[in-house]
Amino acid sequence: MDGRGRVGTASHPTACPCRSQLYPCDSRYDVAVARRVFDFDTPDRFVAGVIGEPGARTFYLQARQGGALVSIGLEKTQVAALAGRMSELLDTVEGLSGELPAGVARDDRPLEEPMVELFRVGAMALAWDATAAQIVIEAQPLGVDAALDDAPDRAPAGPDLFRVRVEPARARDFIRRAAALVAAGRPACPFCGEPLEPTGHFCSKTILN
Repeated sequence: MDGRGRVGTASHPTACPCRSQLYPCDSRYDVAVARRVFDFDTPDRFVAGVIGEPGARTFYLQARQGGALVSIGLEKTQVAALAGRMSELLDTVEGLSGELPAGVARDDRPLEEPMVELFRVGAMALAWDATAAQIVIEAQPLGVDAALDDAPDRAPAGPDLFRVRVEPARARDFIRRAAALVAAGRPACPFCGEPLEPTGHFCSKTILN
């Protein structure tokens, strides 16, 4: 799905030529840095998660495959954007409803330890691999150009790349969990709509003249 909302297909699982940019970053990246690629082609687990209390939460994407565990940090708005675009893509290419398929196990476990942030996400992209019938999610760190770098995986230099491939059923559970995390923040003030802080709230709608 590109920036105009069209669905792209990736005919080769490693090439991912058609990717839609979900969340661009405007700053520059020093391409002299050695490139690292973290490719989870058959992940045992891929989830969004948080650490901290509402109002001070840090959001993460975490993937595990065998003994490899990688966590990347991102903003709440990026989690919401990723889940929304994944849902749109599945609805389009598979004709699936937004409901979690029957028999799919819900993953509500916390993030796994050790929690070491590989990088903070700058740009993300999404694609549909028609050959493997999988969603392909890619992310690069803050400091990358607005578009994801298309350097080959074996390029000696360039930005780090985090890539995960998930089948539709597991993607639906990711969407469900991510949506619940996003919605579980601070409650809104019934008068002004601003988030309520545990230490108190200054409400502009209840100020007396």
